Amino acid sequence: MTCSIEVVAQKYRGLRCTSIADGLANLLKQAEANEISHLEFADQLVEHEQNQRNGKRIELNMRKAGFPVTKRLEEFDYRHQTTITKRQVNQLLDFRFLDERANLVFIGPPGVGKTHLAIGIGHQAIDAGYKVFFSTTISLVEMLELAQLKGELKQKIASLQKFDLLIIDELGYLPMNKQGVYNLFQMINAFYEYRSVIITTNKDFTNWGEFFHNDNVAVPIVDRIIHHSHIFMLGGESYRLKQKLEN
Repeated sequence: MTCSIEVVAQKYRGLRCTSIADGLANLLKQAEANEISHLEFADQLVEHEQNQRNGKRIELNMRKAGFPVTKRLEEFDYRHQTTITKRQVNQLLDFRFLDERANLVFIGPPGVGKTHLAIGIGHQAIDAGYKVFFSTTISLVEMLELAQLKGELKQKIASLQKFDLLIIDELGYLPMNKQGVYNLFQMINAFYEYRSVIITTNKDFTNWGEFFHNDNVAVPIVDRIIHHSHIFMLGGESYRLKQKLEN
């Protein structure tokens, strides 16, 4: 029985192996040129499909993450930011902290690389197969408040829990109202020992009462965040300011 490449490709499409179907002609040519065995060719077909699916999954998860910019860890300037080392960051990239539901907290003044590190780690996590969501604190509080007004706060928090990692950027730059604090506490409480959070903030924990308006609220939030966490204190002058002055 003879059949055409188009007929076989259509059968693969019927099995939802679209990458094999699309690349079948080239894969066959490569197999014939390299004179590989039937078993090796069968393995190549599966590997090709898996690689294409992984690429599409990473691309989709990258879009869902909502990163405002692309920041890679290999671009981070450890010569300028000497309060954290490349080894310390690389030790996080086995992502044991995600598997253990631990948190990362980057504390330091504006412009010292906190957001760069958070986004860079987020990118690497997606490449490793995890789901990540990024938000500034202001946007997150607004999102939760809108859900609360609609009577959908629990559903919104549940939707955020579908991500393995939530990055909350710029916590403490602006104060929050009472309802915003309550909503954020509900989310942090829901994530506690269930999902991981990366937080960037310009204030150390002793000053969190300033933007939560109440130490009685700040203390339980801090307690849940730092119970299982890796805390990094970043210092130095603003990297953005340094670049601007040099240009």
